[in-house]
Amino acid sequence: MSLQIADKTFNSRLILGTGKYPSHEAMRAAHEASGTEMVTVAIRRIDLNAPKGESLLDFIDRKKIALLPNTAACFTADDAVKTARLARQALETNWIKLEVIGDEKTLFPDVAATLRAAEVLVKEGFIVLPYVMDDPVACKRLEEIGCPAVMPLAAPIGSGLGIRNPYNLHIILEQAKVPVIVDAGVGCASDAAIAMELGCAALLMNTAIAGAQDPVKMARAMRAAVEAGRLSYEAGRIPKKLYASASSPMENVIY
Repeated sequence: MSLQIADKTFNSRLILGTGKYPSHEAMRAAHEASGTEMVTVAIRRIDLNAPKGESLLDFIDRKKIALLPNTAACFTADDAVKTARLARQALETNWIKLEVIGDEKTLFPDVAATLRAAEVLVKEGFIVLPYVMDDPVACKRLEEIGCPAVMPLAAPIGSGLGIRNPYNLHIILEQAKVPVIVDAGVGCASDAAIAMELGCAALLMNTAIAGAQDPVKMARAMRAAVEAGRLSYEAGRIPKKLYASASSPMENVIY
């Protein structure tokens, strides 16, 4: 069940965030329960000069978990590019989750600005994982630019609405030659399983776990759902039929 993105291989297909937890300790416990091997950090929202033991980064097991800095709170391509460069210098990684927000209320991405920023960052050697609308054309353009994965939303960030448009995701998955990672909108374990059963390579989530009444239990639930959904996808479901089909064959029945 390993996942390959660019030059890294992951055993977990669940990527988590680091915001909104009731405490750093709760975040660390949820990360451990989820089995995640990569977490996002908002480079513009962490204090890189915090004393030892007080920084968010001190509660992430860097031996087991890779950092994926993101450009959260950027509203222009230029700001996103500058933030990515800062992240590479501060955290010594060329991996970046690209976010360029186009609307403060919905937090939907600015697709045109995302494409511009991705083109610049890819040329500068970044491993760019872009947050984007569930738009098959935009996802294909980002793949062509050189992004090693695309990350379409399932629903607005933090909404918990689940998979709102499985048909668009199906088109994206059908045409993609890179991993498709659903980013944003998952609210519960069944949402996660549905996304994986569609064929998504992985899920990125934050609020669904961090905002749960018991983040650690929800992290365990999401881990199980992602694994079950992936196994179900790989196993291949039976075709849907309008009418019943007997489980036991009718031939050679004794009367």
